[in-house]
Amino acid sequence: MEKIRIKKVVCYVTQGEKLLVFRHVDYSYEEVGIQVPAGTIKEGEMPEDAALREVAEETGLHDFASVTFLGTQEYDLTPYRPEVQERHYFHLEFSGSTPERWLTEETHDGLGSATQLECFWINLKSAHILQSGQGAVLYKLYP
Repeated sequence: MEKIRIKKVVCYVTQGEKLLVFRHVDYSYEEVGIQVPAGTIKEGEMPEDAALREVAEETGLHDFASVTFLGTQEYDLTPYRPEVQERHYFHLEFSGSTPERWLTEETHDGLGSATQLECFWINLKSAHILQSGQGAVLYKLYP
């Protein structure tokens, strides 16, 4: 079976020593785990623009002190599905305020049902728990 190739962004949103993560409200941790904002780069979209869009869509956040490109890696989703992702990693420093936990939903551009998400902060050094290799370049955030 031939694998499809998709360009993605993976976003590490930090505030001090905390990393923003979310869980899917309608699925168990075993099914989808703890994740960071991430998603597909649209045709003609620059990766940095996709990073800002995905974070806003999945968390509702907009106030960033900086956006830094961390690099690109490939991630093979086999055997989950025949897909290889070209992942563009970004670090976004959040300068606003949030509740400790908040609910949001991703609307998928109005295509299909919205996905219910619960966003919250974890200690950056605990982020090794991220799903599907999303923590691959977290080491670049450590002093």
